[in-house]
Amino acid sequence: MENVYEVCPTCKNNYITLRQTILDDAEELLKCYSDKKSVPFFNYDNCHGDDFYYTSMERMKQAIEFWNYSYSNRYFVRWTIILNSTNEIIGTIEMFQRISEDDFNHYGVLRIDLKSKYENQKVIDAILEITNESFYYLFDVKSILTKAFPTAKERVISLKKKGYIPLGKKFMIYDDYFVRTIID
Repeated sequence: MENVYEVCPTCKNNYITLRQTILDDAEELLKCYSDKKSVPFFNYDNCHGDDFYYTSMERMKQAIEFWNYSYSNRYFVRWTIILNSTNEIIGTIEMFQRISEDDFNHYGVLRIDLKSKYENQKVIDAILEITNESFYYLFDVKSILTKAFPTAKERVISLKKKGYIPLGKKFMIYDDYFVRTIID
């Protein structure tokens, strides 16, 4: 398989498609990132003060430009989530392999940002099916961390159903992480 930073794959299952986020997604993504009900579920840990609540097209485009810059510099990959039945853009996910001199070196970190009406088990299950099937290999990781606040009940249920368990300790200085580890 190609290096994820040389050729960004499109991943698909029966319910959703993940493809690299592009500037043309800005108008639809603004509906997610300006959704006040969605913001409490976003993981902005270690994002230098960005809470991902965007209310202007200009700010949304700046974010996408930063995501594309980050991809070209191999920091992380941001995919747009598309609902197959309607072609509606319903959010994004981000993934990267973390390089650090701590207990979480070479762990994958997954962020999931969804419009509030799609913060449900069906969508999250579909996302996790793709990530569980492909992302360990794409990012050369054995463990994936992702955040789910206790108030994100649907997300927590999906994570547990798909093999993620509470981390049980802080990730850096942050709480509310789940982890899934594969064994060779």
